[in-house]
Amino acid sequence: MLDSYILKKFLSSFLLSIVLLMTIVVVFDLSDNLSRFLSNNAPLKAIIVERYFNFIPIFANLFTNLFTFISVIWFTSKLSNQNEIISIFNGGVSFNRFMYPYLTGALIIAIASFSLSNFYIPQANKQLNTFNEKYLNRKKDFSRFDIHIKVDENTYVYMERWKKTSLKGENFTYEKLGRLFTTYKLKASEIQYNKEQDNWTLYNYVIRTISPNGTERIRSGDRMDTVFNFKHTEFSKTIATAETMSFRALRKFIKEEKEKGSSLVKYYEIEKHKRMTTPFGTVIMALLGLSVASRKTQRGVGVHIFVGLALSFLFIFFQQVSDTFAVSGNLSPLIASWLPNSIYLVICIIMIRFAQK
Repeated sequence: MLDSYILKKFLSSFLLSIVLLMTIVVVFDLSDNLSRFLSNNAPLKAIIVERYFNFIPIFANLFTNLFTFISVIWFTSKLSNQNEIISIFNGGVSFNRFMYPYLTGALIIAIASFSLSNFYIPQANKQLNTFNEKYLNRKKDFSRFDIHIKVDENTYVYMERWKKTSLKGENFTYEKLGRLFTTYKLKASEIQYNKEQDNWTLYNYVIRTISPNGTERIRSGDRMDTVFNFKHTEFSKTIATAETMSFRALRKFIKEEKEKGSSLVKYYEIEKHKRMTTPFGTVIMALLGLSVASRKTQRGVGVHIFVGLALSFLFIFFQQVSDTFAVSGNLSPLIASWLPNSIYLVICIIMIRFAQK
């Protein structure tokens, strides 16, 4: 009876917080984009199904830890101020036993978050990106710089700049390595991919070849059409590419990108680990919220909410800092992703011990 009562309070508070916040977010988003929906003749069904049916779970899952923490703080503080927690303890229930329904609720939310992150949200990101490009004129026209790709064991490609929309590159280099020296090297000031012909056009190119006996040959020209053993999509991959992949596809993708020497591997690995750390963080934040809100205070729920929000935003801040160190420093993505959870797990254990006293 006690477990079902607390679990019902927990999950209903969690769902209510999501519904309230997402209602506000959707209203602001709709008012901000309504003129573009109308100017691009976006159908009502597409707006509801392709945008908001994808936008809502993506945004909600992003802040699962925060929603969980605030929910626990809110309903536990009310239980504490109404002396319900004192009555429960006076009935012979220990603090450890009191945590069971909280753990159950946190595990339910964590499993749902894990499932969404690895199976539903990647597909939702694809559909949302397609909708934004079609009806919001948000085509991802960007340039990537200093791209290094390992095509195979002996072939390497370098591009100083790649433009995704126009499929053009600048300062392109393609070289094959022999056992002792470079046997083939092609350089071009510009390169253009032709979709219709499925080939490449090189401008202001220079080709240098060296035969096994050491004979060197150089030829150049203003323009040349050719084909390569790589696809143009290799140059268009971004950090967001990993967000559209399931967990299994992402693991395979990271392995392939490591072999190619991609500079974005750390970002992809952070995305992979986050899909594990976010659900685990939900359990930590639920227990942390319980330890904060289970004590009755004369100032009421407001103090608990203030402390809870401070701890939540510090948690988000630690996540951003650790990710930055993983990308720009020597910290591995695995350690960076799990470090905030590890720190807060220690804090959680300490605070639960104090709460028991």
